[in-house]
Amino acid sequence: MGHTNMIVLSNNEGACGIPASAGLLADGRSALDALEAGLRLVEADESVRTVGRGGWPNLLGEVELDASVMDGTTFRTGSVGALTGFLHPVSVARQVMEQLPHELLVGEGARRFAAEIGAEAGELLMPHAENAWRRWFETEVGEVDRRKWPDVPMRELCRQAIDPELGRDTTVFLGQDRNRDIAAATSTSGWGWKYPGRLGDSPIIGAGSYADSRHGACACTGVGEMSIRAGTSRAVVLYMKMGLSVEEAVHEAVGDMRRLVGGLVGRVTIHAIDAQGNHKVVAVNGLPENHYWLWCEGDPAPRAHPAEIVVISDDPAPKPTAHVRYEVMNL
Repeated sequence: MGHTNMIVLSNNEGACGIPASAGLLADGRSALDALEAGLRLVEADESVRTVGRGGWPNLLGEVELDASVMDGTTFRTGSVGALTGFLHPVSVARQVMEQLPHELLVGEGARRFAAEIGAEAGELLMPHAENAWRRWFETEVGEVDRRKWPDVPMRELCRQAIDPELGRDTTVFLGQDRNRDIAAATSTSGWGWKYPGRLGDSPIIGAGSYADSRHGACACTGVGEMSIRAGTSRAVVLYMKMGLSVEEAVHEAVGDMRRLVGGLVGRVTIHAIDAQGNHKVVAVNGLPENHYWLWCEGDPAPRAHPAEIVVISDDPAPKPTAHVRYEVMNL
């Protein structure tokens, strides 16, 4: 068999999982199997504060998880959103794809399905996150609202939420196996102190991820509201289908984001691979430490690489008002 351009790419949060994905690809496993296995390791790592067990909670102090998978050959997808109480949302998303005629389950429906298939249940809220939420609750929520909690308006609390830790992110994996099948997988606990039920781009196919084995795949991390509005991941793959290189396609998608007006505009990192084994990662309004992990066929181990930084706004943070404080969160 000739050169197959096997490749797996993950964002910075994928460090603990990408060696397993690379090993499975090298052993001949499918891209979907490899990506799911790598993401499960990230979901189980309590030191990763953005995915799975240990992720930041919503305004109610509950950890809600989102995840997705996409098979770029069949175009089948599986996604879960606002899933609580289960440790591996990426595997639940995979089984949505495998066992249901649907593509996306959310909330109680996702939880019911996870229980029905025997997915591993467990406590998601770890002490570091519970303590941070408690400090926020005691200092940022007024005494009257604390007495009435949780039966209080939350829209302003959502806007005031202070990021408990910098450098937060989704985890995304993109890969191509030796059969030239391309897949994408994502997992996240989303925006800390988010409004309950908020979905970012991770479970939304075409926004947070997209895969087409003929052309390539893309997945985004950061402010998911931006990727949803721009349809970023589908756009990148479509631009490649139209003949652009993976680098040109990503920069075209950055141009789309420049058109966003209002709402939360902040940091987004666009990760993409093509069917020939090329890749491009651009951090929109990114920080100098933005990096990603890459393994290509023949490499002894995955290696970290810096992302290209592109600024689309001199001040990506929304302007604060007298009553509302914002902090852009890298989700």
